[in-house]
Amino acid sequence: MTPSDERFVENVLAFVGVLRAAGLPVSSDQAMDFTRALRLIDVGARAEVYEAGRCLLVNRREHLPVYETVFNACWTLQPARRSKAQQAPLAPRHEQEQRPALVTYMAAKARAGDPERDVADKSATYSDAEVLQRKDFSEMTPEELEAIKRLIQAMRWQTVFRRSRRRIASRSGDTLHLRRVIAEAARHGGLPLTLAWQTRKIKPRPLVLIADISGSMEKYSRLVLQFFYSVAQSMRQVECFVFGTRLTRISLQLKLKNIDRAVSEAAAEVVDWAGGTRIGESLAAFNREWGRRVLRRGALVLIVSDGWERGDTGLLAAQMRYLQLRCYRLIWLNPLMGKASYQPQVEGMAAALPFIDDFLPIHNLQSLSTLAAHLAALSR
Repeated sequence: MTPSDERFVENVLAFVGVLRAAGLPVSSDQAMDFTRALRLIDVGARAEVYEAGRCLLVNRREHLPVYETVFNACWTLQPARRSKAQQAPLAPRHEQEQRPALVTYMAAKARAGDPERDVADKSATYSDAEVLQRKDFSEMTPEELEAIKRLIQAMRWQTVFRRSRRRIASRSGDTLHLRRVIAEAARHGGLPLTLAWQTRKIKPRPLVLIADISGSMEKYSRLVLQFFYSVAQSMRQVECFVFGTRLTRISLQLKLKNIDRAVSEAAAEVVDWAGGTRIGESLAAFNREWGRRVLRRGALVLIVSDGWERGDTGLLAAQMRYLQLRCYRLIWLNPLMGKASYQPQVEGMAAALPFIDDFLPIHNLQSLSTLAAHLAALSR
């Protein structure tokens, strides 16, 4: 194997390492198969490399959103350099450990008769993409927020399924379909020559999203709406609500195809944006006016809030208990959980915590990927 081939393999393994860090179980055999596949396809064709990785590195359908996010961040990007303890920075001529990107490898292997391809120069941006995955939404610049908006829009969320009481015909079913067996036997003189089976029908669970857009959540509210938009575009049975001092339904606004128009119209519908917080009263309004309509058939409920409550915490605890008993699973997403020193000690969060099934962070892009994997696991 030549040195250039070794560097090419190292670049591929660096990409596999990022996938593993994101939670994908990629084995060594899969990594080597992916390396061999890249030698059989045109590595300059982004779609071919994407499909090769999707077929060879992704084991489950629920891992696709994580794979897409990592692939979009790492495509033709240069891996971070190996850090060594140095008392002073090395001069450029001494930096021999620098690994060339896939574009460099393509240029080295190109022949005179090969067609020219326009490739954007994205050198030295791998570390920036990695930082962007982990950086808190509240600390991002306007340019970074615009990039995050596009990444959130590209995310695809997997529907959480349930087994309904209705049964359908299935060759791999677990129960005899007696009506079909008897009908088949009647056509053959009363002899059941074949057996028909049935199983319970698989149907998607409704998803209810409720977000806090009060003043304490102002740094996250816009991105939370973009997250709601991404989920609403990926699933069919999604209901979206926001609250500050009152509850507002924004499901219809987030069904628009243009993300900027959808988020702007949803924000315009809210009259108490960045105002006070009445979590208990807002949940009481939801349970009273919308609970019967949207919590049927084992709905999954996600609440996005930092837990700062200016109203009655006793009312909040009672409404959380009521809501938990009537939904399949109650998930609370708190952006403050991204801080290592965070403790749910504020009165509102402490009152709601006993009635939460899953308490998860939502402060950066990596936390959204973790949430996507968690929702996918609920189907299993």
